[in-house]
Amino acid sequence: MAREAAGITVRELARRVGVTPSLISQVERGLAMPSVGTLLEIASTLHLDIGDLFKSEVRPVRSAAGLVQRSGSRTTIRLASGVRWERLTAAPDSEVEFLYAVYKPGSASCGEDSMLRHGGREYAYLVSGRLGVKIGFEEYQLGPGDSISFDAQMPHRLWCVGRRPAVGIWIIIRRHGDDRQPQEHALGFHRRRSPARPGT
Repeated sequence: MAREAAGITVRELARRVGVTPSLISQVERGLAMPSVGTLLEIASTLHLDIGDLFKSEVRPVRSAAGLVQRSGSRTTIRLASGVRWERLTAAPDSEVEFLYAVYKPGSASCGEDSMLRHGGREYAYLVSGRLGVKIGFEEYQLGPGDSISFDAQMPHRLWCVGRRPAVGIWIIIRRHGDDRQPQEHALGFHRRRSPARPGT
């Protein structure tokens, strides 16, 4: 466990992140889910990359084509806001995050009154549904087949538009830091046990 390897107690980690010790305990038992801000705050405190949080004990499958990530065994993070990230690489990559992202109806990357900001660059392609994107003062709405790229240091917010999930493919290059204070305090990582596809 990263916390123990760093020699940090539950109480100390809670103090540094700004949450309660009982929450950290729930986090470590997989009983809670994170906001993006909380997720990044914990990773930063433990000197981890987001990719490290996707690590699992399942070994990648080797084939003639190289490393393969099977659809039914992706490592998954479910955020408190209703967003699900599935890692599309068979192993963590310190330079790039390659993700399958699902924004359930009513879900968003952060609250309406806050925006995310972190180092790196984001590229996204929307597969289905509709996604609202705010970057700085500009707002956009993406539909199936639309794509977007932007400097992630620009304040940004993403949310599902309508009653169907917004599903997309994300590439985030060299993500680091997050200057937003977390507003929700819940964290949990889950391995998806069977393939699940959102309705289209």
